[in-house]
Amino acid sequence: MSSTKKRFLLRIEPELYQALEKWAADEFRSVNAQMEYLLKAAARKAGRYPAKTKQPDEREQ
Repeated sequence: MSSTKKRFLLRIEPELYQALEKWAADEFRSVNAQMEYLLKAAARKAGRYPAKTKQPDEREQ
């Protein structure tokens, strides 16, 4: 991955954001990092994102 990340606007329900915010705090991540972690895991599970060696910030869940 390059050092730059794609930015985009995401609109979600406030209740979902609150759930993600709590989940992220429970795992010592920012909401952005938690969403990226979850999206990568879902994409890998679906076979749409290459499985590769874990980065130091990607903990086993």
